[in-house]
Amino acid sequence: MQKLIIANWKCNPTTLKVVQKMALELRKRIKKNPKIEIAVCPPFVYLSEVAKMFKGSSLRLGAQNCFWEERGAFTGEVSPLMLKNLGVKYVILGHSERIMMVGETNEMINKKVQTALRDGLFPVVCIGEDATERTEGKTFQILEQEFEQSLIMSKKIDWERVVLVYEPLWAISTSSHSLGDCTADDALTAALFLRKLVLNKAGQKAARNIKILYGGNVNAQNAEDYLLEDGIDGVLVGAASLDIKEFLAIC
Repeated sequence: MQKLIIANWKCNPTTLKVVQKMALELRKRIKKNPKIEIAVCPPFVYLSEVAKMFKGSSLRLGAQNCFWEERGAFTGEVSPLMLKNLGVKYVILGHSERIMMVGETNEMINKKVQTALRDGLFPVVCIGEDATERTEGKTFQILEQEFEQSLIMSKKIDWERVVLVYEPLWAISTSSHSLGDCTADDALTAALFLRKLVLNKAGQKAARNIKILYGGNVNAQNAEDYLLEDGIDGVLVGAASLDIKEFLAIC
């Protein structure tokens, strides 16, 4: 299966000039490769500019979040239709930072996933346990619970457009309760469990086609460990994606 590498720029950088420099460098250095697909998720305010700079290249555009309604009196929100109109393909939903800092719930994420799918986007759904749940041996229980509550809907899911990310909150460096790095074996175990959940819920075709990524302190030193695992279909890269040289090394 083609590997997927997603750059999440988070709330960075702070100027358009720097964004243009980063996007130009990526466009110049990354060539089309049938083995990998690369997507970049800049802040909302830069999506139009990055879309223009990526036009005609193999790079894909992603967003870091969206709302669960397409339009209306929702001050400060961005709808999937708006993202689609800008050429966005992927949208990250349920990222650990949104859960920890904004208080997003599985029910909110579920509504976002439904709307994103309906409007033709590819939702990148993050799932993972925190430090307490990890130390109490509840990893599989939490993964199944989040899978069911964030993804399972009344309508049929187009699993080929869903991307799952195992993002353990306990391995995130910005977490105040970090337990250290998540090894490739840990990530693979979680990815295989998530694929089994898809298999049980939607059958062999869905389990075979869905992409399951790892996200959590991915950098140029450890990315290969995750990417060489057959059961892991790519990585979600955070801080390391802001260093273009390091991100290019990962790619």
